[in-house]
Amino acid sequence: MDKERLVSQTASRTDDNSETKLTQASAKPNGLESVYEPIRNEMGAVESILRNELSNEVPFVDELLKHSWLLGGKRIRPAFLLLCGASCGTTSKAHLQIAAALEMIHTATLIHDDILDEALTRRHRATANSTWGNKVSVLLGDYLFTHSFHVASLSESCEALRMLAVASNRVCEGEMRQNAWQGKFDLTESDYLQMITEKTAELCGVSCRLGAYLSGASEEQCENFESYGRSLGVAFQVIDDVLDLVGKPNQVGKTLGTDLVNQKPTLPVIHCLQNMAPSSQEQFKSILADSASTCESLMPFLDNTDSICYARSVAENHAKGAMEFAESLPSSPASNSLGDLAKFVLSRSH
Repeated sequence: MDKERLVSQTASRTDDNSETKLTQASAKPNGLESVYEPIRNEMGAVESILRNELSNEVPFVDELLKHSWLLGGKRIRPAFLLLCGASCGTTSKAHLQIAAALEMIHTATLIHDDILDEALTRRHRATANSTWGNKVSVLLGDYLFTHSFHVASLSESCEALRMLAVASNRVCEGEMRQNAWQGKFDLTESDYLQMITEKTAELCGVSCRLGAYLSGASEEQCENFESYGRSLGVAFQVIDDVLDLVGKPNQVGKTLGTDLVNQKPTLPVIHCLQNMAPSSQEQFKSILADSASTCESLMPFLDNTDSICYARSVAENHAKGAMEFAESLPSSPASNSLGDLAKFVLSRSH
């Protein structure tokens, strides 16, 4: 598939430092404003930390950091941390600093992912790699990773730093595993789930554990909150894989079809290959291997095996477990929002 054909429109590169666009970057997608209401002030404080930390006296470095700040979308990981913290008691300055560090780590992974995928757009904007090239983008991602630990250290919690370091390693392991499995569409569903648990769900899980830990929760409570986050992280990634195939570019806001271009095995494709008639497998594999193929060319096969619906059902099962945990918590605005976050993950179109 020609990467230029993946882009429905080229993101504007004009005046990234304008106050208007900075304001737009902190706006939350429809459906999340009410979910984030119990932590509205805290989320604003995290945004202020990010805006302050992602600036630099060197103009070119400042431009790069402003670009990374403008990638701000749902801010789900900081929200996980703050809502879990609020559900366990009260939040502190340490919660805000760790939440900001988590978002910086997440943004670094997005920038590096875009390099690996050769993506051209992310959240309706030109990617760093398509604007400044791969070398600069690698350095930007590295800067965000390293600076995130400086921000996290301000919390003065060695245990929180340890958790962030372990989680960051696991995210990288998941990414390396995914690249090692490039073109291996005969993976089992179990292999796929293990990979996305590391690649995506790890940061979601540690966000929830950290929120509970910093509020003084017991080890058992921390583990339960972490399981909640991991379940939603898996659901989020499965839905993301579905949207890469059937999403609308103007809604999703990033280059679609990159999983197919980069030969990444995803759940809809894995399920389809395992459940189609043997007579169709060779044709399906040839489409997967052809760089000129489109997502539309896969749809007849995916429809025949009901693989898109199956993938959504897997996401629903993981989200259901998370919702049940949220409902088991003492009722509060924060715990209610944890349940609403699970519903949002399933309903998202971007």
